[in-house]
Amino acid sequence: MDAVSELAGVVGVSSSCEAIGVPRSAFYRYSRPKIIKVPRIRPRSHRALSEDEHQRVLEALHSPRYVDKAPRQIYASLLDEGVYLCSVRTMYRILASEGELRERRDLLRHPVYEKPELLATGPNQVWSW
Repeated sequence: MDAVSELAGVVGVSSSCEAIGVPRSAFYRYSRPKIIKVPRIRPRSHRALSEDEHQRVLEALHSPRYVDKAPRQIYASLLDEGVYLCSVRTMYRILASEGELRERRDLLRHPVYEKPELLATGPNQVWSW
C-alpha cells in the first residue's frame, strides 16, 4: 500500500491502484487509522434490584412450591396473591446469572452410550455382523 500512496501523489489514486493491481477500496481501507473500541463500563442502574431483593426473588424461585414451575407461572401465581417481586424477564436473568436456566425438575439423565469394545484373544472368540 506504500507504493500506491507514493504513486497517488503523482498520477492519482485510481490510476496507481490500477497499475499495481490493488482495488481502490482496499487502499482506502488500509490507509484509514485503526479504531480500537474500548469496552465501556456501565454504571449500575438506579432501578436494578438490591441484594436483598435479589435474594428474595431467588428464595421464591427455590421454594418447594415453585421448584417445578416456569418463571412465568411463578410470576402469575405471585401476582394472584398480591406479591410483586420483579418482572418475568428479571426472573430469567437471575436464574441465568446463577447458572440455573435449565429444566428445574429432577429428571433422569440418560447416561452417555459407550460403544462396546470386542476383544478377541484367539480365533473364533468374537463374531459380529
